[in-house]
Amino acid sequence: MSKTHGVHAIEAVFADSRAAGRGVLIPYLTLGYPTPERSIALVEAAVDGGADIVELGIPFSDPLADGPVIQRATHAALEAGATVERCLEWAGRLRNAHPEPPFLFMGYLNPILAFGAERFCQSCRDAGVDGLIVPDLPPDEADEIERHCRAAGIALVFLAAPNTPEARLRTICEHSSGYIYLVSLTGTTGARDQLPTGLTDFVARVRALTAKPLAVGFGIAKPEHAAQVARIADGAIVGSAVVDRCTGAEAEMEVRRFVEELRAALG
Repeated sequence: MSKTHGVHAIEAVFADSRAAGRGVLIPYLTLGYPTPERSIALVEAAVDGGADIVELGIPFSDPLADGPVIQRATHAALEAGATVERCLEWAGRLRNAHPEPPFLFMGYLNPILAFGAERFCQSCRDAGVDGLIVPDLPPDEADEIERHCRAAGIALVFLAAPNTPEARLRTICEHSSGYIYLVSLTGTTGARDQLPTGLTDFVARVRALTAKPLAVGFGIAKPEHAAQVARIADGAIVGSAVVDRCTGAEAEMEVRRFVEELRAALG
């Protein structure tokens, strides 16, 4: 396990990257896809390619924030037997093999509540998971989860979108720990040809409210996008474009190569 853990490990990555003048690379991969063993190998390929932080998707039957690529991946992972318990086991294996990079679970609220919120947060800590992203958990309903995350020493990252009202943005900035996940556009995840024209203004609006790190996700599909994001934010989150490379005989090589290209674009 790394020398620092939880929210402090995430903060250290952003601080070190800022000091080095480069952006933080955060790929997302779905645990259990395309198979349990292969998903672990694909996360390892992303780490080997230069990922600073990795978001590990917990499959859920109703992934309302996700577009078709991740929907298909989570459905296939569920069909292959992915559960919260198994995701914790896989995360523990990854942590043992890779002590340094922070891992965050990205998953929906219902499986966490069914598992037991306190038990889940403690189990994340025990497995070496450094934080949680729960897209369908609004900050004004997060007291219980936030309390358990704090007790376990792990981050709870909230999402903000371009249409988030000012008062809600302030609440998100206050309660989000580790970093703030800025959704580049209104809609679901998925690779786009170009980033939204209003992204710079959106990032600046949030930047005026907080000194916490800002990472941009949704729609980042190629190294040029990552380079654009690095000029205005602290990190780039790449999901669908990574997951789309997770099948085929050369998937591990493809994921590693793509992550290396993104890493180079971020400085």
